[in-house]
Amino acid sequence: MAKFDNQRILDFYKVAQERDFTRNFQFRVLDMSDKGGSIITQDDLVYAQSAQIPGRTITNIPTPYMGLDFNVPGAAKYPGSDAYAITFYADGEHQIRSVFETWTQRMFDDATSTGEYRLHSNSIITLAQLDQQMEVTRTYQLVGCYPTACGELEFNMTGNGEVVQFTATMAYQFWRRR
Repeated sequence: MAKFDNQRILDFYKVAQERDFTRNFQFRVLDMSDKGGSIITQDDLVYAQSAQIPGRTITNIPTPYMGLDFNVPGAAKYPGSDAYAITFYADGEHQIRSVFETWTQRMFDDATSTGEYRLHSNSIITLAQLDQQMEVTRTYQLVGCYPTACGELEFNMTGNGEVVQFTATMAYQFWRRR
């Protein structure tokens, strides 16, 4: 039986000191563009309160041979690419939510039953992971994105003045790490 000498508490402590940990606030949305034009500016993006780095899976293809199932790697899948959510603080003039309202209207206008049904490879969202000095260490670009939902704004006359939030939900085709 193998002995694991490098999994003691002091080893954990030593490695943790060397590598540290990623904190849940070390993340930024850097850019959102539609057909190559910036749709959300840097000033707007300070209101991006939460999101996540998306996942990627490889499809497993079971291939039977002589009573055994051999596992063969297949195509990539992007779980959640149909509903990628970014939660924003609502600004006082509702500018950010208005961007998503307008963008969803362009995707499909129910008054005219028309819309932009094409995929745009230069419609992207750029996400960044940050280090402890808040410097970008890695970026991810969500390619071919478009809005699927502009979330509700919830108000309450008996509230205590909390900042209102809303969620913009996007679809994308795939992501690339940069």
